[in-house]
Amino acid sequence: MKQPDIAHIRQEYSKKELSLEDCLANPVEQFSLWLDEAINSKVNEPTAMNIATVSSDGKPSARMVLLKGVENQTFVFYSNYDSRKGQQIAANSYVALTFFWPELERQVRIEGKVIKVANEVSDAYFFARPYSSRVGAWASEQSRPLDAKSTLVKRAAFFAAKYLVSVPRPPHWGGYAITPERIEFWQGRPSRLHDRVVYTLNEQDVWNTTCLFP
Repeated sequence: MKQPDIAHIRQEYSKKELSLEDCLANPVEQFSLWLDEAINSKVNEPTAMNIATVSSDGKPSARMVLLKGVENQTFVFYSNYDSRKGQQIAANSYVALTFFWPELERQVRIEGKVIKVANEVSDAYFFARPYSSRVGAWASEQSRPLDAKSTLVKRAAFFAAKYLVSVPRPPHWGGYAITPERIEFWQGRPSRLHDRVVYTLNEQDVWNTTCLFP
């Protein structure tokens, strides 16, 4: 089958506009406004975000995870602390997030510092997860080599038998909170003349806003 000419695949954006006057003073509140609109518009996976990390030797890595909360001006997600992303976060605590909602022709980019959330916060979220997801957190040695799918299935069965009712949170599993230092809002526009508004945090912890060339 002949591959399509991907160099000429493009879409014209024209649904909405974005200006400084449209934006709230606080970018986290502005993000929450856009997230609510994405959820109410029933976009596909509105909480899906790309998180980029950097290893100790300066090599970047990125993957998709789900946002699980916007709390105390931070962005919260949960993961295995021993995973590749967890190891890279331990080596370099600065990360970048990207949300893309094509149905709304919008993108949000967030850069900031990440820390682990308190144990009681991780506990509360973990115990609210479905039983099978809690078992899965024990069964998966995330990012490590897997010899066969049957090994994972056997590990899941083992921990399900071990924790028939109450599944404790694994010590290697919990939440991260990103405190933003830069947040950019992107709205697609016709002729690639997109609208971009960026918030940057100054030394006095005050948000400054400006427009950017597309």
